[in-house]
Amino acid sequence: MPTKYIFYTGGVVSSVGKGVTAAATGRLLKERGFQVAVQKLDPYINVDPGTMSPYQHGEVYVLDDGAETDLDLGHYERFIDVHLSRVCNMTTGQIYAEVIGKERRGDYLGGTIQVIPHITNEIKKRITAVAKATGAEIVLVEVGGTVGDIESLPFLESLRQLRGDLGRENTLYIHVTWLPYIGATGELKTKPTQHSVAELRSIGINPDMVVARSDYPVDKSIIDKIALFCDVDKRAVVPMVTSQNLYTVPLLLEEKGVAEYILEKMGLQARRKPDWTEWKRLTAQVEKTRPTVRIALVGKYVELHDAYMSVREALKHAALHLGVDVQIDWIHSADLEKGKSLDIVSAADGILVPGGFGSRGIEGKIQAAGIARTGKIPYFGLCLGMQLMVVELTRFALNDESANSTEFDRTTTHPVIDLMPDQHEITDMGGTMRLGLYTCKLVPGTLTQAAYQQEQVEERHRHRFEFNNAYREKLAEAGLRIAGLSPDGRLVEIVELADHPFMVGTQFHPEFLSRPNRPHPLFKAFLQAACDRAKIETHPLTANQVPVKDKN
Repeated sequence: MPTKYIFYTGGVVSSVGKGVTAAATGRLLKERGFQVAVQKLDPYINVDPGTMSPYQHGEVYVLDDGAETDLDLGHYERFIDVHLSRVCNMTTGQIYAEVIGKERRGDYLGGTIQVIPHITNEIKKRITAVAKATGAEIVLVEVGGTVGDIESLPFLESLRQLRGDLGRENTLYIHVTWLPYIGATGELKTKPTQHSVAELRSIGINPDMVVARSDYPVDKSIIDKIALFCDVDKRAVVPMVTSQNLYTVPLLLEEKGVAEYILEKMGLQARRKPDWTEWKRLTAQVEKTRPTVRIALVGKYVELHDAYMSVREALKHAALHLGVDVQIDWIHSADLEKGKSLDIVSAADGILVPGGFGSRGIEGKIQAAGIARTGKIPYFGLCLGMQLMVVELTRFALNDESANSTEFDRTTTHPVIDLMPDQHEITDMGGTMRLGLYTCKLVPGTLTQAAYQQEQVEERHRHRFEFNNAYREKLAEAGLRIAGLSPDGRLVEIVELADHPFMVGTQFHPEFLSRPNRPHPLFKAFLQAACDRAKIETHPLTANQVPVKDKN
């Protein structure tokens, strides 16, 4: 069959939930037997978010092939349980760089380069390349930003053209909007949605479906009004009330008949009946009263929780699996340096130190590792969190506070963390780190190997600095145990602390491979250790309750 395309646009406000809507729709279609891929179109001129501050755009989500992408790709992978590739994230920066490169080489034979057709043709080429790269039968494409943004216009024009290129039966437009609530009158207002759809139609795109997001219940009169003024079927106006649990969204869309409507419009028939048994069992865990385990997340960007989106979700996945609730205490590492929040960290059931860059707040993260080590509090260090765990132990073992990473102190007398050899000649910052999926061989008899129950694993990386092998023996004497290595034995991937209930650091980012129906083994082990410390009894889902890894 010809590849089908579903295009998602947003209206009224940004952060309205297009990414979750697209991801949930993808899950609906996958449950019906279709091969699905998702692509995000980001209007910013950065080539990718890899050089952007997390305060600007949330976390940078890394794919198997090393692509640094928008955090929405995390939603796509977690909901649909697929492995996406770099073709699934496109930015304005990539498009203009490619077109200008062609112009410089003379590929356009002296022609004048314009937004139409040169920019739009490049956008369309990259959209249609997704199916070829992934084998997807249905490609879901989300446009970042809001209709009316000047940055999004070339993308929207490309989507308009694609209906003519691909055929009306092979394209479908879904517009996600926001219904504001006026407290003074107790009303939900549809006028912003009407204006948003009018703006979209002025570009030449008539939405086939409107997903109306709201914090309040949406009654039939609102649905009828949107259908009338936005010229869409009543069946195609989908009210979506804010949910405290993102993973209920596919079930809500299922109840609204969204998949049936999409398949009908595109001339498709489901290949199998969707089975939501496991998904319902997992989401039902949220409704249960569960004991709470407290995790202190000590980071540098905690004001914006989206900066640690995948870490937060991985903790939730593990908690659901263990039958507990997780309370995250968001601790700014710079506060620890000022003597603040020390009591919260010391009283936590577990301490997690995630990745990050730059010297701000580093000493606070090192303090957190010291609190975990001396207090026997379960500790999980991710990338930078692993490196600073090693720095803290080195300072203690050598009785030398100058021990450090050369990322933060190039003149340190004990560079226990140092720049990777292949990074020394690199000057460009974007896309040049050790990125993507790499193999790690696990050491038998370690906490890590017991958690994974495997001899080797593949995990996603994003770093420039590494453990300095000159300190292996010295730190082994201090109780550091190497639990995972690169296949050639050169790169230290995982470290543990002996004589500690759970103090584990990984050079990679395990949070990127956690799924709601298949939590990451190390996050499960970490939360289990935190529950043990809190004397909380866990009730893990049994093997027959958890689906096996999906091959799609």
